Amino acid sequence: MNYYFLGIGGIGMSALARYFKLQGHNVSGYDRTPSELTHQLESEGIAIHYDDDPTLIRTKPDLIVYTPAVPDDTAEMKYLRQTGITMVKRSQMLGHLTEGHKCIAVAGSHGKTTSSSLIAHLLQQSGIGCSAFLGGICKNFGSNLLVNPGSEYIVVEADEYDRSFLQLHPYYSVITATDPDHLDIYGTHQAMLEAFCQYANQTVDGGHLFIKEGCFVTEGGEPFIEYGPHHHHEAHDDRNHTQAELRPTISTYTAHGIEADYYAINVRNYRGDIYFDLRTPQGVFYDICLTESCLYNVENAVAASSVALSCGLNEYQLRAGLKSFKGIRRRFDYHINEPSLIYIDDYAHHPREIAATLESVRYLYPGKRIVGVFQPHLYSRTAEFATQFAEVLSTLDEVVLMPIYPARERPIPGVNSHTILKQIKHMSKYLCSPQQVLELVPALCPDVVLTLGAGDIDRLVPQLEQTLRENLL
Repeated sequence: MNYYFLGIGGIGMSALARYFKLQGHNVSGYDRTPSELTHQLESEGIAIHYDDDPTLIRTKPDLIVYTPAVPDDTAEMKYLRQTGITMVKRSQMLGHLTEGHKCIAVAGSHGKTTSSSLIAHLLQQSGIGCSAFLGGICKNFGSNLLVNPGSEYIVVEADEYDRSFLQLHPYYSVITATDPDHLDIYGTHQAMLEAFCQYANQTVDGGHLFIKEGCFVTEGGEPFIEYGPHHHHEAHDDRNHTQAELRPTISTYTAHGIEADYYAINVRNYRGDIYFDLRTPQGVFYDICLTESCLYNVENAVAASSVALSCGLNEYQLRAGLKSFKGIRRRFDYHINEPSLIYIDDYAHHPREIAATLESVRYLYPGKRIVGVFQPHLYSRTAEFATQFAEVLSTLDEVVLMPIYPARERPIPGVNSHTILKQIKHMSKYLCSPQQVLELVPALCPDVVLTLGAGDIDRLVPQLEQTLRENLL
């Protein structure tokens, strides 16, 4: 078959494109901008063009896969809709591919890429095996795709944007976080929680749901759901304001506290590695090690461990798998790790994610001078969270902002990076073009440099690394 991908350079779209290419199909596509990922796809034999021009579609598609990130008014989208050729969203295709498998789906406003990649790595290295469609490039695989026809498990990232995760019916469901996000889609946090509850209840009969403790609590502090009758914990009498109920068998997990089914204690840093003890219903696993990792990955590791143990891993397989996990590109991704300078690149683009990244940096490098470069992602997210962004960025020693990356959105009048900048509390703040960033950051004499954001800031990373290394000489 001839598959055509509209927006092929997206991380989720590229995994699907790679999958169908591996199955022997003809795959081609369009994306607005060339990137390292699209160049990799081209090297794998996938034809890609970068001009919004329907005449560049050389082979008539049998099926078109598209992402909502591509605007409806692009020339190719309008042309393809008129052809009568079947068009499916990326989420619909992912849902179709998981049918007939034991699907392990990880949802959450943050944490889902690392947690799903950890699960895939743990299953694969243990011999149980899995296929996986991931939202990032896992360094252990060198890809966002893992294909293992011999395994019944398939690991996917369940994206809440555009309610995409409602296409899935997992065997094991994970919810890592439900902080308000994508309110351009949901309108309110309440509506977002309702969607997460619906996703959770699509867990198949006999399946299992793993929820981070506290996920279904409203911003006002009231519980949004009550646990269904299969949860082995007793229901609390104070849940009088619940508005929904979860049906599957439930386990809770957390990186903190002692009331969850799975949780970490005794978390510590030793020579750049993170150690913790993992308490589970099966017992305590002491001195679990995450190599060259960060503090917030403890929580992701606990989530992944809860699933992996349920799939049949033993303590030794779990311990070895967690220690050998190399991480995800753009997730607390070290580019320079020298005594005189640390440079870390991270995908964090929500205030809560940035706060978690900064907490990890402060934990690993106490007393160091930290310079952060942040590119806001989406006008709508900037408008919604400008105050929160400013608050968390104010904890940096120096703040460098770049212009907003709009992605799929049109500009919102009066919303720009200056909306955040003017609310940052201290005076060590700058608004720069990418070229100015390269000139400014070394001059600020940092001990630690962070680049943060989900836009095209990643294209600046190799240049900034080179510039910083030249200043080390």
